[in-house]
Amino acid sequence: MPRLDWADLHRGRSVWKPVRVDSVEALSAHRSEDVQAAVSRVLARSRSDDTLIRRAAAGLAVVCTEVMRERTGGVNGRRVVLLVGTGNNGADALVAGVHLRQRGAKVDALLMGADAYRPGMTALKASHGTTIDARSDAGRAAGRSALAVADLVVDGIVGERGAGGLRAPADELVAAIPPGVPVVAVDLPSGVDPDSGEVSGPHVRADVTVTFGSLKPCLLLPPASHVVGRLVFVDVGLAGELLTQPLVRRLSPYGVAARWPVPARTDHKYTRGVLGIVAGSDTYPGAAVLAALGAVRAGVGIVRYVGPRRVTDHVLMAVPEAVPGLGRVQAWLLGSGVESDAEQDSAISQALDSGLPCVVDAGALEECVRSRAAGSRPVGADEILMTPHAGELARMLDMLGHGVKRSAVEDRPMFHALWLAREVEATVLLKGSTTLIASPAGHLLSQSDGPSWLATAGSGDVLAGIAGALMASGVGAMDAGAMAALVHGLAGARASGGGPIAASGIAEATPATIADLLSLTEKESGAGHRRARRSVAIP
Repeated sequence: MPRLDWADLHRGRSVWKPVRVDSVEALSAHRSEDVQAAVSRVLARSRSDDTLIRRAAAGLAVVCTEVMRERTGGVNGRRVVLLVGTGNNGADALVAGVHLRQRGAKVDALLMGADAYRPGMTALKASHGTTIDARSDAGRAAGRSALAVADLVVDGIVGERGAGGLRAPADELVAAIPPGVPVVAVDLPSGVDPDSGEVSGPHVRADVTVTFGSLKPCLLLPPASHVVGRLVFVDVGLAGELLTQPLVRRLSPYGVAARWPVPARTDHKYTRGVLGIVAGSDTYPGAAVLAALGAVRAGVGIVRYVGPRRVTDHVLMAVPEAVPGLGRVQAWLLGSGVESDAEQDSAISQALDSGLPCVVDAGALEECVRSRAAGSRPVGADEILMTPHAGELARMLDMLGHGVKRSAVEDRPMFHALWLAREVEATVLLKGSTTLIASPAGHLLSQSDGPSWLATAGSGDVLAGIAGALMASGVGAMDAGAMAALVHGLAGARASGGGPIAASGIAEATPATIADLLSLTEKESGAGHRRARRSVAIP
């Protein structure tokens, strides 16, 4: 099965097969209790209690078939092991196992509890599949033997009702899955927290996760999102029953293209946005260069740069379009590579008090926290985008008297990003392989669009520059953070080509990346129409 991109995230007319779409603007993930309520409403109108199970299992079997064809060349004669819990995910796995057995696979179901889905067990036995009670010593031994020769493992242990790490016998059997054997998770990898994405014990690491009806937040939130693998969505008919706001959303390339501030024919360099940049130092001159490059390559009208003379020379050599010195701007980018410098410190303080939108990075973060914690808040949360990594976020919470360590932020990134956003009433972009954008109101966006090679010196400076360009053109902080993260990630993938990259390469790949995104919406609207949508916000 080819690697799925946004156009392959499935929502369509069929309720039992993955179906391609090309125009989804954002993925939405709902809380477990909201999904369960939607399921109850569907079943209340259904003629059969197993309607959703049959739909989900059919879609799951399609994906399992594709995985086996990709990995082993076929289904007939291959060995499939189902890890079956007592809930709906176990039921989905059992019924999918019946489909796979009918296609010629040898299927063993390892039962983790006494109340596995009875119709599924009956149907699997009738199709000459095998069920093994894994609660006994003999059953666990038989399970380990089955796993040792498996061509595919289907994880249906626990679902959205699960909490905490896996317990016996599931933890032992998951640990016995041989390296290299593909694992398809049903709905979510078992053992991760469905709503927070936290991982607190033994859990499944999936190669593919097939989810139904609505995405669960853990599929978009780190650290759980790191063990999801490829994500496949199968619509089983819940969309109209999800009556609450999602907990977290993720913009797609199409969604970013629809919001991108494309200039109209009547625009000029000032109306396109003027970004003031206070960045760089004698120790880190490259940070200023990369921030300016990121902004210019993302399409800002003018960059005004404020910094030491030697750094100014570096900026002008790399970005001759930049204008040195203070002047009228429409937004600020503050702090990338800044050390203690009286002129820059003063400029940062003035910018934070100016009432203009600000992207606040690195050396300006602490001043921003001090200022807003003291009650100075000349702009609202949607005009301040703070861009810390986990260590910086921990230091800011420590400044506020909370004594948080970096490891705690990495273990619970959603919790801590929202905590800081509420404390200082600002939008927080927590950088990482999955980037979170959090508002004081509790709204969350999650982006994970780049390769692991993106973790390189100066990468965050380019990201800040792209975000600054967007905010100078009128995009609010939440959208600017998500849009910048997606473009930054895709530009990194373009620059990488599968190998190492330098931050300057990310900046240079940005214009072509944006052009590719904008081509997604060309059939539906011209550039002038698209510009009017630039400030559309995702709540």
